[in-house]
Amino acid sequence: MDSFLSRKRPRLSSPELSTSQKSSQPDDSTDMKLAILLSLFPVIKQDELLDILVSCDGSVETASKMLSAQATVDTPFTKKRTAPVSSLGMQTSLSSHVFTTAEDGTMKPINEIAKKRRPPPTKKGQTLHLYSPEDIAANTPCTIVHNFLPTHAANALLEELLDESKHFQRYDFQLFNRTVQSPHTHAVYVSTPEEHRQQTSEYTYGGTYRSNVRQATPKLRSVSKQVQTVVNEEIQKRIRDIYPDGKKLQYQSSNEWKPNAAFVNCYDGPTESVGFHSDELTYLGPHPVIGSLSLGVAREFRVRRIVAQREDEASEEAIEDKSTSPSSRSTESQNAWAARADAQGQISIHLPHNSLLIMHAEMQEEWKHSITPAQTISPHPISGNRRINITYRWYRDTLHPRYTPRCRCGQHAILRCSQRKQESRGRYMWMCYAGFAPGKEGCTFFQWAEFNDDGDPVWENKQIDDVAPTLANFSASQ
Repeated sequence: MDSFLSRKRPRLSSPELSTSQKSSQPDDSTDMKLAILLSLFPVIKQDELLDILVSCDGSVETASKMLSAQATVDTPFTKKRTAPVSSLGMQTSLSSHVFTTAEDGTMKPINEIAKKRRPPPTKKGQTLHLYSPEDIAANTPCTIVHNFLPTHAANALLEELLDESKHFQRYDFQLFNRTVQSPHTHAVYVSTPEEHRQQTSEYTYGGTYRSNVRQATPKLRSVSKQVQTVVNEEIQKRIRDIYPDGKKLQYQSSNEWKPNAAFVNCYDGPTESVGFHSDELTYLGPHPVIGSLSLGVAREFRVRRIVAQREDEASEEAIEDKSTSPSSRSTESQNAWAARADAQGQISIHLPHNSLLIMHAEMQEEWKHSITPAQTISPHPISGNRRINITYRWYRDTLHPRYTPRCRCGQHAILRCSQRKQESRGRYMWMCYAGFAPGKEGCTFFQWAEFNDDGDPVWENKQIDDVAPTLANFSASQ
């Protein structure tokens, strides 16, 4: 399927199915059939394609012919869409009005049937591709909203950030005693000049200060209002529908999520990527939520569960062992860890232009995520081969760097979650990260972190003499 999705999409006026596509249809899953139709008719919403597919008894060939015929006249499928006023980023679907036969023989709306569909479990060494928002929400710690912004707003933001990307940089980090560069460029965005000073002289990332900090652009601020609204709505939905007893997770904040910083990444071409990782928790705190807006070229976002290491396997624990520097971890240990992490396979989520992905509170502690290299990509009419990604973040006031611990080498300690050892999994720790910074050696600093139920730190025997300045919410700073 990867090779099929990487092909250049045909024009709407004359889509044709290849022989291999026709022959493989009877055994294809609904998701595969939708993927084929989406590649042939990229301007039509997925829910509408699902409706047509159902009306054609699951035949991709019949559905393709029907849509090709409709493309020559002015139909609801070819009209320019406008964003509904009632709900930000959400579009209505015909699937609530189309009925089909359920397993019990009754007629029910197709969207109710889709919600109950569950894809097969992931398998070792394999990738499960998910497309529908219902499947993504049910099987990953993510929510996706397609067509998030009105088309003109999404394109204007993309153009603004493409111009900004000329100033983006690659960051250096230490890996196995070698200095390497990130496989994509980025910049950090904040609201005010004072915050710019703080970000370059107080906040650290990966053990180093970042020089590439920029002022939030007008459209970046403007869009943050919609992001804040939808993310908070989706947080409440997930608590209600997914979490045990309809309650938030322990350490998850009960306060409203308010983005006050953003990382903007640029992936220029199919080979630019980022490997499997969990985002740094130092200023986000436990169980953070991140809103990630994708613009430009569509790419694959892959996630996989973190598989805990059994006690009898715990021969090398460089991350959690306070006597070992992170940079001294062996290649064999890394390979063993990667094999364990892939034991349940991985899940791929397609991120098209103008889609908002919400990484929910369990994401960073229990899963890793990546943007994988692609063999080929379909160019975007505005960005060409480039993808712009904005990750809106909420930095907690209680985790300002003036409050967080310093390690023995004088560097800011970073906050991590224990993910590998079964006996300590889920606990948080402050540790030295200097070993990952170019030209620096890490020390042995290690300290378990304690938090209240809302995820705010409980500082033992620590007197806070000054009140650190807070970061301004993007929306409020306009």
